[in-house]
Amino acid sequence: MGRVKTIARRTFLIGSAAIAGGVAFGAYLVARDPDNPLTAEAGQGDAVFNPWVKVNADGITLVTPHTDLGQGAASMQAMLIAEELDVDLDQVTTTVGVPAAAYYNTALASEAVPFRSNDTGFAAEAMRDTMGAVMKVLGAQVTGGSTSVPDSFDKLRRAGAVARETLKRAASEETGLPVANLRTERGAVILPDGTEILYTDLAATAATLDPVTDVTLRDPSEWRLIGTDQKRLDIVAKSTGTQTYGIDLKVEGMKHASVRMNPRKGALMLGFDAAGADKMRGVDQIVALPYGVAVVADNTWRAFQALDQIEVDWDAAPFPAEQADHWAEVAASFTDERLDKEWRNDGDIEGALAGGDVVEAEYRAPYVAHQPLEPLSAIALVGQDRVDIWAAHQLPRFVQQRIAGKLEMEPEQIHLHNQYAGGSFGHRLEFDNIDVAVDIAAKLPGTPIKLTFSREEDFAQDYSRQIGMARGRGAHANGQVTALDLDIATVSAARSQSKRLGAPVPGPDTQIPAGAWNMRYALPHARVRAYAVPELAPTSSWRSVGASTAGFFAEGFLDELIVAAGADPMAERLRLVNDPDARAVLEAVAEMSNWGEALPEGTGRGVALVTSFGVPTAEVVEVQQTDAGLRVTRAWVAAEVGRVVDPITFENVVAGGVIWGLGHAMNSEITYSDGRAEQGNYHMAEGMRLHQCPVIEVRGLENGDAIRGVGEPPVPPAAPALANAIYAATGKRLRQMPFFHEVDFV
Repeated sequence: MGRVKTIARRTFLIGSAAIAGGVAFGAYLVARDPDNPLTAEAGQGDAVFNPWVKVNADGITLVTPHTDLGQGAASMQAMLIAEELDVDLDQVTTTVGVPAAAYYNTALASEAVPFRSNDTGFAAEAMRDTMGAVMKVLGAQVTGGSTSVPDSFDKLRRAGAVARETLKRAASEETGLPVANLRTERGAVILPDGTEILYTDLAATAATLDPVTDVTLRDPSEWRLIGTDQKRLDIVAKSTGTQTYGIDLKVEGMKHASVRMNPRKGALMLGFDAAGADKMRGVDQIVALPYGVAVVADNTWRAFQALDQIEVDWDAAPFPAEQADHWAEVAASFTDERLDKEWRNDGDIEGALAGGDVVEAEYRAPYVAHQPLEPLSAIALVGQDRVDIWAAHQLPRFVQQRIAGKLEMEPEQIHLHNQYAGGSFGHRLEFDNIDVAVDIAAKLPGTPIKLTFSREEDFAQDYSRQIGMARGRGAHANGQVTALDLDIATVSAARSQSKRLGAPVPGPDTQIPAGAWNMRYALPHARVRAYAVPELAPTSSWRSVGASTAGFFAEGFLDELIVAAGADPMAERLRLVNDPDARAVLEAVAEMSNWGEALPEGTGRGVALVTSFGVPTAEVVEVQQTDAGLRVTRAWVAAEVGRVVDPITFENVVAGGVIWGLGHAMNSEITYSDGRAEQGNYHMAEGMRLHQCPVIEVRGLENGDAIRGVGEPPVPPAAPALANAIYAATGKRLRQMPFFHEVDFV
């Protein structure tokens, strides 16, 4: 469908969404734009055009609405504004948006609906737009779900265009020339005679005008920045070690703190003995908390050392103490009572299984930690009528609401100063570090408290990826796969997380079968059922969420069926694929890897195709047997994203996702003993080591109509592609992550 038709259809649907939203919220709330947070801070001569652009005599400031977690969101969002504002990135200053409803994320709503991402039917689009209206009314300011670019692509370009046209209007006011005779270039309005008037010189006049909102976005043929390699705004600071993260911050008069919480996640502290610790050098105070004990000291190291001297009596875990019992609970969940939803039922699955050569298998995926390089930290200052928090977080307004509720204050009294994050992978959607910092600071009002988790505490208190299992049955006949039946049982990370947010998931959890139910294959007979395992250890969103487990189950088992049928793994997938975007990425990796070429003995290649967050992503992985173990030598990946905003950042983020997926499939898990996580640092949950990293070739396809993000989609295909490659090289089929339990890696 062409772009014009798509816009026309969506214009109608947005109207429908407004009507539907109006029933629940009132049409006025759906239609009105939230207040511009820049207006309250605007000074004399500040031209504030919208929540994203401010110009004054001192310069041009662009506000990036999403938290930069290392994925380059700030740079790419600045590019989008700058493209239409007609400035270069070295002409602007960027700042992260404050907690504000104006920075609501509508793109995230698309993942919350029970439709395939390529379903553009009326019901699917109406529900997406209705959910978008809900996000707007709620002012849901969220970074996550690979939505930073999709949410920003039109919104921020329009913000830049509004500022540009208003500045042209200001130049017209000052010169008396018609706006039609003016143009812009690199931060200036150009008069017909070539005279330049800098935006900064026009700011005072522009500040007196109403923003020009009737704007036309530039045609892609006119773009100067989008689609070109750009130097990230933070590249120099990150390359020289001068980037300031949350953990680096200092506030005048602050004390340092660290905490030891019950290692049995979610349980309470029964008591403690701090004899000796309170007299250690630099220790200021021992603080008892319901869930543990904290030390306030004059530096972080002394707080760590004092904590090691405190004896604590911990309560029992609120979940099974031993890992075997977790697996037993998952295995017991394939029942009618725990059926969350039957997501796909095509053809006659039982008849097909009765009439063909049947293959059966069971797959497993463990708990896995987030383990960002920057440990959790936060600074909190609790005053009588104001609270200040310095931390990196993906839900700024939720932080305000949560802490306001905790301290019996109003959300407007909670001031979150959001920071750059040294990784998140989902953990900074949680509140544990901020909760603890505020709990300590509330006992020392007026004193800024900088809380830092030790690495071991970070691991112990992590909300892991969901544990899960799948049972597959399939059939083949005449050299082709004819049926696939997949039952998937996992803990619902969405329900675990939403319970802590105070917003329960109202229906089936789309993430339990993500990457499996939406497989873009025209299998004659296919069924996918999701079973919800009762909550065990607390879990949370982990980079690519459900697709990281269900995608492994689906593509690993499909590969078994293809091999049993005697077909080629790439050729059979291409025969089955029923979506042009999915076909395109498969064809791309086949061409990139020269699939089908003769390989040296002991070398194998595997392929996988998983769609997550609307992005069909195909990967081919190559492994080679050596005397020292298996070496992952090459990886090829192609993703259909609609538009590649910055090719260098795209390549880096995709390659990082492949490394993340491969490393955790190879080497990482969290297991429980005595209710405690057994892995407490990187040497016990390594991910991928530098010497294990393959050469990675990345290709972004731009055939699709929708703009998509790539923070997460490269992760899910990595594990099944690796498992399938190992089978091709060794004849050993791996069905449980991490793979190091069954094979040795270099």
